[in-house]
Amino acid sequence: MIDKREVKHFHLFCGLGAGAKGFNRGHARVGNMEARFRCLGGVDVDAHAIADFGRMTGTPGTVLDMFDRDQFTAFHGHEPPAGWQESTAADIQAAAGGEAPNILFLSAPCKGFSGLLSQTRSTTPKYQALNRLTLRGMWLALEAFADDPAELIIFENVPRIANRGRPLLDKIVAMLQHYGYHVAETTHDCGELGGLAQSRKRFLLVARHAEKVPPFLYEPVKRPLRAVGDVLGDMPMPGDELAGAMHRIPRLQWKTWVRLAFVEAGSDWRSLNKLAVEDGQLRDYLIVPEYRSGYLGVNKWGETTGTVAGRSTPTNGAFSIADPRFEQSAKWRDGQAYGVRRWNGPTGAITGQQSPGQGAFAVADPRRKGPTYGKYGITQWGKSSGTVISGSTTGQGAFGVADPRHLGPAKHSNCYRIVPWESSARCITGAHGSGQCIADPRPNLQRQKGDHYLTASHYGVVPWSATCGAVSASAGHDNGSWSVADPRLPEPNEKLVAVIRSLDGTWHRPFTTLELAALQGLIDPWEHLELEGLSDSGWRERIGNAVPPPAAEAIASVMGTTLLLAWSGETFALGSTPIWVRNAAAALSLQQPKPSDTAVH
Repeated sequence: MIDKREVKHFHLFCGLGAGAKGFNRGHARVGNMEARFRCLGGVDVDAHAIADFGRMTGTPGTVLDMFDRDQFTAFHGHEPPAGWQESTAADIQAAAGGEAPNILFLSAPCKGFSGLLSQTRSTTPKYQALNRLTLRGMWLALEAFADDPAELIIFENVPRIANRGRPLLDKIVAMLQHYGYHVAETTHDCGELGGLAQSRKRFLLVARHAEKVPPFLYEPVKRPLRAVGDVLGDMPMPGDELAGAMHRIPRLQWKTWVRLAFVEAGSDWRSLNKLAVEDGQLRDYLIVPEYRSGYLGVNKWGETTGTVAGRSTPTNGAFSIADPRFEQSAKWRDGQAYGVRRWNGPTGAITGQQSPGQGAFAVADPRRKGPTYGKYGITQWGKSSGTVISGSTTGQGAFGVADPRHLGPAKHSNCYRIVPWESSARCITGAHGSGQCIADPRPNLQRQKGDHYLTASHYGVVPWSATCGAVSASAGHDNGSWSVADPRLPEPNEKLVAVIRSLDGTWHRPFTTLELAALQGLIDPWEHLELEGLSDSGWRERIGNAVPPPAAEAIASVMGTTLLLAWSGETFALGSTPIWVRNAAAALSLQQPKPSDTAVH
């Protein structure tokens, strides 16, 4: 009989709840014992993030400002508002519902430690106050559960914290040791832990309570990174209204679109230095080389992307993609009325007309699979039909059949046949409807002045500076001069959505917010996502700050296995991966002093 054990986890600086979502999906089993993960809650200062947390995890979160008064003043530049109070350990206990967690997860703010922030700004009082919040958050958590310490603690941040935040880390390690923990500082690629399509290196400080958890904690198994196209290829085309507001294409300046088109896939703005410049041409599309590495970077479809950051825009990193599906979307096609594009051929110029009746906005898509559900569908003779329903008429489904038996006197085999000019005709029959047609290459040989087709200006284009003829009720681009040679290109700084065929034949475009969420592992490519609020920048910041759920799931699983070993009485177990807390090996038998009642700041 399976002995199910509950593993409770709690999250400080929880953000939108991605890490907690991953922990809920953790799985572990030792003998007949099986772990079941339950989230106790989370705390964060962002009310929108807490709303997302509740939807992600199914557990309510708590809005809580963990600054002390001095930190609040230094960060915000003013005193706290009336009624504001410093958070206490009791607030943390209340947020956890009065229960003690087995696993404590902290993902403290990392802006002050990030390489995206200059060294000079990172030393300002504002960001130093934000950095000190990591120490205060750890102290609040340890004090809140001092009577029943969490068996395992994991502290997640950017790798640069090991350098910029070394003094704070030393204090955190000393504090953890004081409360009876063995500690290890490691750096892992969350993309490898979760099998993501992004490389996301993070600093992970792991602590194991020596008295409660004697077994070693082993590292999660590493998995190969995936290609960006493996994720995005299963998603709707960007801009699809059915995918929601988070899948809209960012509106960029016209000059940014042009620059992206010239960037080689897998490279960044330095590709623009290869452009030939003569007589000042392309001057507006060149970028001087003081921009940092990765600026305007374009990722290849078949490779992984870099870390998804909170400000993932084309002009501050490699957050664009060379999308080879340029040919697959009917939304971006034009040409003659009711035109159908070949699957392996190019499309024409992009216009504002995007309906099948106004141009070549249809494609001969060879990917059709499964039964036909459309009206007037024809079932093949050698295939099975769909379900027979009460409304089984030819106008309501595939209730017609391609019958090869040609019963009856009139076979009509040549109906609507077009005979090539250089070929012979088929047998002439008297059956009604079997008339044949000819592809006559001589359409203009017999035309003379006054012929309607020659004089009615079909497909006519009016110069920008000329007048047009009388506007008729049936005005269309194919029956008169109803097109214009428009010289107006967008202004360089005008924001719009543009589709430009790049030199490699793909569409270099920014990732949509929904695609960033999928690359982060927040959702599967075919899932829908709606985050709290209406701001793309807010959504992207919360997504960029999130812990990828697949990586959190991998971490939770190895932690769950260690806890089950400890609860089953095992003090030692071999693992196939390296020991995570290596420096604990010599101290397993030592009794650690219990935490004192003195607060450690």
